[in-house]
Amino acid sequence: MDDSSEPATLREKAYASFTRHLLARDLRPGQFVSQRELVAFTGLPLGAIREIVPRLEAEGLLTTIPQRGMQIAHIDINLIREAFQFRLFMEREAVALFTVNAADAELARLRREHEEMLAHALAQAATPEMEAKAQTIDWAMHDTFIDALDNEIIAKAYLVNSVKIRLIHQERFRIDGRVVPVMREHLTVIEAMESRNPQKAVEAISLHIDNARRLALQI
Repeated sequence: MDDSSEPATLREKAYASFTRHLLARDLRPGQFVSQRELVAFTGLPLGAIREIVPRLEAEGLLTTIPQRGMQIAHIDINLIREAFQFRLFMEREAVALFTVNAADAELARLRREHEEMLAHALAQAATPEMEAKAQTIDWAMHDTFIDALDNEIIAKAYLVNSVKIRLIHQERFRIDGRVVPVMREHLTVIEAMESRNPQKAVEAISLHIDNARRLALQI
């Protein structure tokens, strides 16, 4: 059996495990960590960890500090500005194309899940479970726009930035207490897409992203 792909498979598993632990807050922004500790976190061989370090450094998720070791990316003003600017550039074009090309059934699905979540949030006090579900709906809609482009280069670049955006959300502001305004902003985007008006949809997504950026910078 040809096992030549096994090292690459281990690298991908190590990378996926690292980002999963990062987003689960097992690893915190600014934390120093050793390769051996990453082995313990991921359960993968030291060789696989060593191979993903250059990738994590290139993507800005990890920095090697001389005499101190490896440091998880920390959240600062530059990271917030750059990550949100990248997101805005990518999603404006993605939303414009999605508005023109998305099937009516897909738009109906987006509207239905957002309206159901909004109604739920208006009807009762927020719970951690509700907020977790709302956060999943929030991120999933943005991912849907990028996935619809069917462009692997864009998808990979967006994924790296998405990890940074989610770290910013976790450290600076979560959806906690904001389910209603976020769902309403999304529904404004959906309404523009339903009217098949790319300019209006771009304006709506731009406002939504800018609101999040300003909130992150203020806190």
